[in-house]
Amino acid sequence: MSFKRPVFPLYIIAALLFGLKTYIVYRFVFTIDLDNMMQEFILLINPFVSAFLIFAISVWFNKTSRQMKFIRYTALIGSFVVFANLVFYRQFTDFITIPQLFMGSNMSDLGSSILTLINPFDILIFVDAALIWYLSKKQESKLAVEYPKSGKVFAMALSLALLAGNFFLAEMERPQLFTRAFDREYLVKNIGLFNYHVYDLVVHSKTESQRVFADGNELPEIQEFIDKNVKVDEKSHMFGAAEGKNVIFINAESLQEFVINNDVYGEEVTPFLNRLIEDEDTYYFDNFYEQTGQGNTSDSEFLVENSLYPLSRGAVFFTHGGNEYNALPEIIKEEGYTSAVFHANNKSFWNREGMYQSLGVDHFYGEEAYEVTDENSIGWGLMDKPFFEQSIKYLQSLEEPYYSKFITLTNHFPFEMNDEETSIDPYDSNSNTLNNFFPAVRYMDEAIEDFFTQLKDSGLYEDSIIIIMGDHIGISANHNRAMSMYLEKEEITPYDQVQLQRVPLFIHIPGDGNGETISEVTGQIDMKPTILNLLGIETEDDIMFGNDVFAEDRKEYIALRNGDFISDDYVSTLGVCYDRETGEPIDEEVTETTEETENQPMTENACAPIQEKVQTELSYSDNLIYGDLFRFINFNIED
Repeated sequence: MSFKRPVFPLYIIAALLFGLKTYIVYRFVFTIDLDNMMQEFILLINPFVSAFLIFAISVWFNKTSRQMKFIRYTALIGSFVVFANLVFYRQFTDFITIPQLFMGSNMSDLGSSILTLINPFDILIFVDAALIWYLSKKQESKLAVEYPKSGKVFAMALSLALLAGNFFLAEMERPQLFTRAFDREYLVKNIGLFNYHVYDLVVHSKTESQRVFADGNELPEIQEFIDKNVKVDEKSHMFGAAEGKNVIFINAESLQEFVINNDVYGEEVTPFLNRLIEDEDTYYFDNFYEQTGQGNTSDSEFLVENSLYPLSRGAVFFTHGGNEYNALPEIIKEEGYTSAVFHANNKSFWNREGMYQSLGVDHFYGEEAYEVTDENSIGWGLMDKPFFEQSIKYLQSLEEPYYSKFITLTNHFPFEMNDEETSIDPYDSNSNTLNNFFPAVRYMDEAIEDFFTQLKDSGLYEDSIIIIMGDHIGISANHNRAMSMYLEKEEITPYDQVQLQRVPLFIHIPGDGNGETISEVTGQIDMKPTILNLLGIETEDDIMFGNDVFAEDRKEYIALRNGDFISDDYVSTLGVCYDRETGEPIDEEVTETTEETENQPMTENACAPIQEKVQTELSYSDNLIYGDLFRFINFNIED
């Protein structure tokens, strides 16, 4: 019996073309940082290893027609996976996760945002798939293989051996890669895009099973960690400073701290917010960090309402919208507060309608509550000025006291603006996104100023506190070249990238008179305990990972969702520890000697002790969400 063995079977041709295509995308489209030649080598081989493993499955099909069909559809589907990640990466500098694939209902609302992320040259991603499709149809008899069983086993064994070799090198380069995989870029860089997606599927399946097997026994350990590392013993001097007042919270879309007190060609970007900082009734926090993950605005909401971290994969609003929580609206409802959210967008976007029920929100004024026309909308919908103007009547109708949240829309990627609504010129750089960001921010600044006037005219101002918080960054790392030009830096370093995650926080209390700028390191995780303390509400045994921003004895760090952190002294990112004041890397310090190392001194990164707490804290927060552990707790409130 003879077996057909072409010199270049199609599955090998497909693997080589697909691997080459993927490597080119890695190297020249994704901005993957490479620190040494080993990382370069691993990045080079991993797309070929993955492609060979996938396409080698085709040898097990006995009929050549099925073999060809498997190869061409695999090439096409794989190309779509690369393309989808490419488009996603251009906006978020991140890779798609399984939970995000279930967030497809959001796609219908993205509109022009997605179109701006697609490049005509992206069609080249499908060239190899088209060639493979052609060859599989026209050269089937020449390129198909008919291996004996031993040949099939050898092909798969070789594929798995190559995969094991890739994983071995990855583990050498990045120890504990899979157990401490907070950064998806590290996974893609070391094991490849497609193996990352397989890993993500495994992790997704594992986390989905956590709720089934959870029984609440995990809670004492989490509570002990919080009692030891997070909770403060004494109330801050601001406890009860806004007792009985309405809370008006403005979630300022994509507003970053670097535009505050800054200008474009001599024109202030945020003149009203700049003046608000100087107001004697305003507390401004200039080292306040956003801590969102892939859920963006919805993640910022989750942080504010729960003082829990969002998930590293997908959006909690989608994946765990039916969980039990002890959210801020639920807690203050017991104190007579009504809660409402105002957002002129689809109720299904980010699953807000469902999630707000889980959070205990009483009223949600969505898109249907507003008069939206072609003249008053752009980009993602109703512009901010008419949004605030149309919201006043609903705010006046709420039973007092109330907790109300306004989520703005206009300053949203791709930052489209009508000429007649533009007050300042765009910036001039190689990034249209950054260029258009400044006029959009200026418009939002004007809208917030108008809203303050409307609150005063309607009689709501004096009996309220007004909180303005940037929800997440608007300019991703893909625009660092233009950003370095604007900030007059030679480059945006990893340290700078962390600093760019600062967003403004204003707490404006009419009549307070003691306002100031506070430079302590704070973050969105702190908003729930801060609001509760301002309102004079003390909770018993609540599980929160944040502190009152006014507290003296706060925990020493703010954790970012990817495992980076900022403390009073350090900034830790991408495995490097920096001095927070100077931005200079800190050398490792000698810590001890051991017999195992033959009395050679061991070194420890100065950030290591805090890094361990950060990883533990993020893990505990994830456990609370994945296991739906709040269903096992009865919370009480004290006056």
